[in-house]
Amino acid sequence: QVQLVESGGGLVQAGDSLRLSCAASGRGPFSGYGMGWFRQAPGKEREFVAAIRWSVGRTRYADSVKGRFTISRDNAKSTVFLQMDGMKPEDTAVYYCSAERTGTYDLLTTPGAYDNWGQGTQVTVSA
Repeated sequence: QVQLVESGGGLVQAGDSLRLSCAASGRGPFSGYGMGWFRQAPGKEREFVAAIRWSVGRTRYADSVKGRFTISRDNAKSTVFLQMDGMKPEDTAVYYCSAERTGTYDLLTTPGAYDNWGQGTQVTVSA
């Protein structure tokens, strides 16, 4: 089991930037994990945002954030980041960090594939 703690959420204006952090602790090594960011807006299902395979740094993005968001990891700090640039009001949601250790080399995009979740951090983008 791995524990995940998100931070960095807040209120920004359209066009602004924000960086979310996800600190991982517990059962390692984290190099065996795939890490994901998901978000959930009120009344909507949780949706995939970005994923990274910790060992090789390979990434994948939802079409809605491609070119604006960047996922990365800091091995020394056991932390995953989500840099969000050019933010839009439709990016408003609770953002969740997640981890999976299925052993696949793929970057997984469905919430059910992840079995470790953080508590979430609110991101609000005003027009």
